[in-house]
Amino acid sequence: MTDVALRTHGLGKMYHIGAERQRNTTLRDALANAVKRPLERVRHPGAATHVSEELWALRDVNLEITNGDVVGIIGRNGAGKSTLLKVLSHITEPTEGRVEIRGRVASLLEVGTGFHPELTGRENIMLNGAILGMSRADIRRKFDEIVEFSEIGRFLDTPVKRYSSGMYVRLAFAVAAHLEPEILVVDEVLSVGDARFQKKCLGRMQDVAHGGRTVLFVSHNMVAVTSLCYRAVLLENGTVTDDGQPRDVISGYLRAAASQMTERQWCDDDTALQSEDVRLLSASVRSRGSGALHLSVLDPIEITFRFRTLSEGLRLNLSVSLSNEDGVVVFNTTSIRETAWHGRDFPAGVFESSFDIPASLLNDSSYRVQVLFVRDESTIVFNAEDILAFEVHDSDELRGAWHGKWAGAVRPELPWRTRLVADDAEPFGL
Repeated sequence: MTDVALRTHGLGKMYHIGAERQRNTTLRDALANAVKRPLERVRHPGAATHVSEELWALRDVNLEITNGDVVGIIGRNGAGKSTLLKVLSHITEPTEGRVEIRGRVASLLEVGTGFHPELTGRENIMLNGAILGMSRADIRRKFDEIVEFSEIGRFLDTPVKRYSSGMYVRLAFAVAAHLEPEILVVDEVLSVGDARFQKKCLGRMQDVAHGGRTVLFVSHNMVAVTSLCYRAVLLENGTVTDDGQPRDVISGYLRAAASQMTERQWCDDDTALQSEDVRLLSASVRSRGSGALHLSVLDPIEITFRFRTLSEGLRLNLSVSLSNEDGVVVFNTTSIRETAWHGRDFPAGVFESSFDIPASLLNDSSYRVQVLFVRDESTIVFNAEDILAFEVHDSDELRGAWHGKWAGAVRPELPWRTRLVADDAEPFGL
């Protein structure tokens, strides 16, 4: 019992969507509305009523996390990951169930969480430390280390409202990670920093974990989850569907995603991925030629995007990144060498853009596709992560007697040559 840092019992969080909001919340208005609603239904029996829909962001979540455990929370967007962290951080109250926490919790869920924009960086460090329950002496002892890590020493006495988002996140993470909470809760905010700072943050989180403190880490970076976490929890539609070793949980998650995301269409304007200039209509991945969804390492693969340009005179190109099940980017390709439309003004209309992945290039693994629509080769129109997912299966033709996992991010079929240099009938000399 004493080894448990955090425990949830039947945790649930429900939101009402589509409900009519009342601006006046005084007792007089509440009583008046209670009288008016039955009368309105009698007077206008056929009139539409505002019916709210219940959305359970979390449902029946039962977790037990021990002291010193480092747990990665993974799942698709909208699975309930951030809601879970907000409940655990006491930012929002659960609808049902309860949470037991032993120790101080430091949360980094959004850039600059807990900062006052009018206060300076120095003042916010002191304020945040006090909120986390640290004594003045403890804050002063850690102060120089926090400032050095955040790399904002020149701007320490500047109000944080003038900080860039990168400066905000550096200071916010530095405070949360250095004030020695028993439990550190981190959402996917590290993506705001540059690659060097992200690596620095992950290193600091490893130090925190090795120091015996508990870390809850939400991320779409599967490499970070695998290398940092001792355990992974998969959320789907607000419920825990898998809990175990990171590699096992991540592999199952990506396999399931791959089976559902080889072809996608957006017919509804409300759900389409779009900006004011471009709307993505569909995306697909399939074996080129056969059209099969069961992809072999021997198959050439075609990835296609269909989109509508909503204004005249756009100059667009697409940038696609392919990541494997470990989150490693296998390659990035862009349409800037496409000859038909690159460098030309796009009229308003529907376009289809595709590229081929050669056969015998990808290893057997699960893959995720990210696409960026870029205007004028410099401005990102919109970024769609995990737009497609698929799995490439092995071929018995290439394995011979080897039945283990074939190493490597790619698996090209390279030409080999063998020749007789000398036989036993003649001496071999160099």
